[in-house]
Amino acid sequence: MKRLLILPFVLFLAGGAAVAENLTRLGDYTIHHNALTTDALAPEVARAYGIQRSRSRGMVNISIIREQPGTTGKSVHARIGLKTRDLTGQPREISPREIKEGDAIYYIADFPVAHREHLIFDIEAVPEGETRPLKARFEQEFFTR
Repeated sequence: MKRLLILPFVLFLAGGAAVAENLTRLGDYTIHHNALTTDALAPEVARAYGIQRSRSRGMVNISIIREQPGTTGKSVHARIGLKTRDLTGQPREISPREIKEGDAIYYIADFPVAHREHLIFDIEAVPEGETRPLKARFEQEFFTR
């Protein structure tokens, strides 16, 4: 199982320098979010998660971290709603699945993408034990050539 813990690390490295900007802080929580084409995944990681590696497939990765003083925070379960649309407003169905590895919890989904497709991701997360949703939005343009 330890080899699978590399997925979050790989996903965030694959995003490059912009990764530091891919988070939304809301009260005691931080939503980390990232999207990339699946060809950036190492073959063994893609196989382990049943993800097809391809320039024409996108992937989103979401994690919810509860702030804890003196630590890097605690990964928490959440009910995740994800709405995605292109720049013309055309919606797309993407349903993330939960991955739990040790103390790490994250939500991933993969989907087809076209060259220069620009998607807007609206995340609504309700952390376990909370009643109010946390909301985050980010955009990603995919380059498939």
